[in-house]
Parts: sequence; structure tokens; C-alpha cells
Amino acid sequence: MGVITPQNFHFAEPLTLECNRTLPSFDLMVETYGTLNSDKSNAILICHALSGNHHAAGFHSTKDKKAGWWDNMIGPNKAIDTNRFYVVCVNNIGSCFGSTGPTTLNPDSISTDDESTGSEPPVYGPDFPLVTIKDWVKTQAMLSDRLGIDVWHAIVGGSMGGMQALQWSVDYPKRLKRCVVIASTPKLSAQNIAFNEVARQSILSDPDFKDGRYLQAGTYPRRGLILARMVGHITYLTDDAMKAKFGRDLKSGKFMYGYDVEFQVESYLRYQGERFSENFDANTYLLMTKALDYFDPTRDYPSAVAQDPTESAAHIEDSIAASVESSKNSTQVELEDAVATIEDIESDRQQELSALKAAFAHTQCQYLVVSFTTDWRFAPERSQEIVDALMATGKPVSYINIDAPHGHDSFLFDIPRYMGAVRGFLTAPFITDSQSKNSHQKAGARS
Repeated sequence: MGVITPQNFHFAEPLTLECNRTLPSFDLMVETYGTLNSDKSNAILICHALSGNHHAAGFHSTKDKKAGWWDNMIGPNKAIDTNRFYVVCVNNIGSCFGSTGPTTLNPDSISTDDESTGSEPPVYGPDFPLVTIKDWVKTQAMLSDRLGIDVWHAIVGGSMGGMQALQWSVDYPKRLKRCVVIASTPKLSAQNIAFNEVARQSILSDPDFKDGRYLQAGTYPRRGLILARMVGHITYLTDDAMKAKFGRDLKSGKFMYGYDVEFQVESYLRYQGERFSENFDANTYLLMTKALDYFDPTRDYPSAVAQDPTESAAHIEDSIAASVESSKNSTQVELEDAVATIEDIESDRQQELSALKAAFAHTQCQYLVVSFTTDWRFAPERSQEIVDALMATGKPVSYINIDAPHGHDSFLFDIPRYMGAVRGFLTAPFITDSQSKNSHQKAGARS
């Protein structure tokens, strides 16, 4: 891609967020690759993950040693071919890479004293409002209007970016033809929310955090941010990958009998955390993880599964009677508890499926869902929930589960089968509603 120059798009109009707070104005940092065709039909939007930004491909200068975070995916003759497509990557608000966020100036704090004395007005810091994935999608739609792109050829994202792509298909069904959801999930599990909370607490409990006003105080919660990244990084990898890369290798070749770095894996995690802390903002990390926790495309589409109250009452009576009878036999009680647990899990699954079906009912795009066999952060089963709901509503969807050893981070690797699937999906003819119906009818006839 060569050297790329980011662009700043300023939006003077107020932005009302889901939390009911309003930004008086905001900026979006954007990078584009390739050329937009005359009818603006070849545009692809890239949505970034938690630690990502607008710099998805190419270099910012000839001195850069590291290309954009998805440079192996985007470029001439690559899976997202810039000889064919006009690619746009936008940095989300709340980030720390140029878009309006905790590290940018707070216009509400600018006073006449600041203007007269020439002193620097404070940044937003912890006063920046909590944002959601719906908010990000809303700002991306505003950018689309600014660029004159009515319909995206595709919207593509991995991990948190996949959530944005999914939300796009629900919120703006007529504005995208293809949706690529990679290593993602329909919503976070309790375990994932727990990981995020541990990461947040490591930052919040750092004495240098100063209630989020560390920049004004001249401090920085470096230790907390390092620990947060270490926790997160562990969840992106697999046990086998860490074993293959580090095993139990010692840094000095022998036990030092202390609490400093001894194992190679410890050294690696500390290095990753320290490097991350030099380039990322702590308040941004808090915001991003909360946006992940809040994500749920079914929130506006409650489950259609309703329980008959008479059936519920009868079930309770039957359960009480069964409990009294089974108290004579502890083994029987344990068996019934196990059955009840299985029934509860299945009931929850059906309700989730029903809610997803309701959310996807009005979508109009074609989907590609990609998962990775070793991803335990957002396991293949979570991608399959999306696929099941799309199939149940008759939406055109392709699904591939890629065998890869890299865990959740697999979506960042140049894996031929993965890259080929994305390339093929983006260049294949679009499946119209009539073609989709005919396909389902033929499939039904064959079955």
C-alpha cells in the first residue's frame, strides 16, 4: 500500500449517544485505500477491534517498520483487493488515536480564562461519556453520508469489529450488501465480562489512575494498564500455542528463586503489556471493554418465546411434588437436578435464538461468518449461534470454521483458507432475494 496519510473528518452537529449524553461535535480519523468508482458501489468499510485503529494497511512514513494491523488482508491482489475495492477504515470515538475521545480536548471545559491566558484547556478524561457499538455504527453511517456512499459493497470486521459489522446489518439493513463477521459473537458471555472486569479493576486500582484524571495530575496508571493487557493477551492465545512458543523455558536457564521474570512466557507477557501501555490510553481501555460488555443486537428485539403462566404454575407444582417424592432417594434428586439444568440451558438457548431471529428478520445483506477452531474467547459455537439464527430466518449465509493454532488472534494471521474465503465472498455475485428463495426451494426438494 505504500505510505498512507490519515484524514480527519470533523462533524459539527451534536451526537446523542445511547447513554443519553450528547457530544457537541466530534472528529473521526480515517484512512482510505484504493479508488472509489464512479457509482460508488465498490466501497468496503473495515471495523477495528479493541486495540485497533484507522491504520489498517500500509505505512505512515518510509521509516515505519510495522505496517497497519490488517496489512496482510488489505492491499493490491490481497483478500480485500485495493485494485478492485475502495477500502475505508475509521477510528471509533472514545479511542485514543485521533478520533474524539478521553485524550482530546473537552469543548465544555474551555473557558474565557483559558482563551485569554493561552493556557491549555483540559481533555475529556473520565468525563468522556460511555459509548456503545450502536453509537460507533451511527457515527460510521454519518461518515458514509459525508463520503457519499449510500450502500457499502461490504462491511468487514474481526472480534469487536465483527460486532460492529453485525450491528450495521441490523441498524442499517439497506446500506450494505455483504457483512463479514470474523471471530466474533452475538454477545459476551459471563466469563468474557468477567475477564473485562478484572482488566478494568487492574486500572481503576492503580494509585496513579487518579480517578481518571492522570493526565492533569501528571501521572499515568502504567502498571494497571500493563496488567490489564496481560490478562487480555492470555485470553487471545491458546495453551498449545503458548506451550509451543515458550513451554517452561527459563529466561536465564536456571531458577532464580524470586519474583522477577524467570520464565520466557512471563517475559513475553510483560513485554506485550509494557509496549501496549506506551501506545494506549487507560480511560479508552475502560470505555472499549464496557462497549464490548454492552453489545447485544437483540436488545431492541425481545425474544418472542413466551411461557404460558398456567404451564409455569403446573410445572412448579409438579417440581414440588417430584422433590418431595425424590427426597427418599438422593441419586434420583441429583438426576432430576441435572435434567432440570439441561432443560434450563436449552430454554435459554431457544430464547437467545428467538431474539436473534427477531433482530435478523429485516436484514437484507448476504453474510460470511468465520470462526477459528482454537478460539476460546469467542468460540466457534458462538459464531454458530449467529449462523443458526440467520438460517432460521432464511438469510443467505456462508460459514467456515478455520483450523488454526493461534486462538482468538487467528483473525490477524495470513491463513490461506481464511484469506481465500474472504476473497471469494467479496468477489462472488450477490445473491438476490429471489435467488435465495429458489435456492431454499431446491434444497427442500432435494431433501
